Order: sequence, then C-alpha cells, then structure tokens
Amino acid sequence: MNKLLVSITASVALLAAAPAMAEQNPVATGGSEGYSNPAAAGTQNTHYNDAELKQFIKAQEGISEVREEYIEKIESADSQQKAQKLQMEANDEMVTVIEDSGMDIPTYNAIATAYSSEPKVRNRIDALM
Repeated sequence: MNKLLVSITASVALLAAAPAMAEQNPVATGGSEGYSNPAAAGTQNTHYNDAELKQFIKAQEGISEVREEYIEKIESADSQQKAQKLQMEANDEMVTVIEDSGMDIPTYNAIATAYSSEPKVRNRIDALM
C-alpha cells in the first residue's frame, strides 16, 4: 500500500507540474489542456463506482512502470534542461497510459487525491487490488 501511495503522489506531482511547465514552454508541451486538476480546484467527487476505481488501478500500474523507467534517467540527467525534457516525456507517457485505461486526466487526478486524503476511497481501492 505504501508503494502505491508513493507512486500516486509522484504521479500526481508530475501531472500537476505539467501546467506550470507548459506556461514556461508551451511549444514543447503542446499546450496544457488535459492536465487540469479538479481536486485542487475544490470540485473533487469522492463517489466513484468500482469500474472507475478499477480503471484507476490499471492506470496506476502503468504509471508505476513509466515512473520506474524515467526516474533514474531524470536523476542522472546532466542538465536541468535535459531533466525537464525527460520529465515532460514521462508526463506524456503517463497521460497516454491513463487515457488508454479509459480514464481522463482530471478523473485520474481526483481519484489519486481522494486516495491520499479520503480513507473511504483508499479502503475501496485497496480492496479492489
């Protein structure tokens, strides 16, 4: 469970960082649409059905693989610019993983935030794993 929480936190941090990076370099990111975070905006829904939670679990497994693939590359990058480029590549892959699981980014981020802050949602996800 701790590994999932750490992975979720890292994933949400990466996805949440994308809008800030997009503002700094909109050409490199192709824009920031799709990276919104309704939980941060106070519109978080904590009533998810099992199908949504299963999609989240599937997405999270793929996110963990992407994170594992990129974390060492980012940490060993020889410049901040290269590290940022790798982080954006990882973000793009994470977005693809989430969308391929049948979710949209705002829903994924909202469930990830709920997992971290709502015991009821955390317990339901843990039970489905």
